Amino acid sequence: MIKDFKEPTSEVIESLIGNELYQVWNALCLFIDQKYDMSRLWNYGGKKWNYEYKYRRGGKTLCALYAKENTFGLMVILGKVERDKFENQRALFSKEVQRIYDNSTTYHDGKWIMFELKNEELFNDIGRILQIKRLPNRKLLP
Repeated sequence: MIKDFKEPTSEVIESLIGNELYQVWNALCLFIDQKYDMSRLWNYGGKKWNYEYKYRRGGKTLCALYAKENTFGLMVILGKVERDKFENQRALFSKEVQRIYDNSTTYHDGKWIMFELKNEELFNDIGRILQIKRLPNRKLLP
């Protein structure tokens, strides 16, 4: 973590990515928070992004949101076993998610899948991918 890093306020994120995308950002966070009880950590976003907002539990990352000017993304890293599960369920995912998956780079620690979201269209697919990574640990309220 960078020494002089300041956790951004919601106003800073909204100003950075824009009001419309900020609504999608909030909807995605709510979508994840309803299914998972996780620690949420802000950090510097590296060379390509201004901020990283990571969902972690037990030393393992579920996913991370990234923000930069007029854009935000969701990164999910699937290891070998998780990639096999995705491949077995591939037909359940939209053509768009299959395309993003196929075009994602595989590194030594897994396939790094970045979704640059503009709306809530891929949320159900993202929910399935997150479930491959880790089963939800919150009871859904009726």
